Amino acid sequence: MRPVLYVLSFLAVMALGFWAYRENYATQAAQRQMAALQDQIAGLRESLEIQKAEWAYLNRPDRLRELATLNFSRLGLMPMQPLQFGTGTEVAYPPPPVAADLVPGALAIDGPIDVQGVLPADPEEQTP
Repeated sequence: MRPVLYVLSFLAVMALGFWAYRENYATQAAQRQMAALQDQIAGLRESLEIQKAEWAYLNRPDRLRELATLNFSRLGLMPMQPLQFGTGTEVAYPPPPVAADLVPGALAIDGPIDVQGVLPADPEEQTP
């Protein structure tokens, strides 16, 4: 009985060793993949910062003013004036909705529309 127990213990230790070996390599592969993704994220963040810097450089007010001056004849851009802005009272808001019962002959579209009496159910019942 004791030798069978030793053999089963040895096989269990071998199986656990094999499992640990596979888990170790799977973990190392996941760590390599995570490091590659972090490198990719860092590269994308760096390129985003470069693009932000380029955008800020290209949108300098003195550069835009010079471009507007050079292309005035073609674009007709004028400097912004405070009078060009409106006030809140000058905004055209849509009219309030009109209730259907206040307008004579208007259909109420609050609920489902009953078309049972409007069209015949059978196409043969239609008269020309």
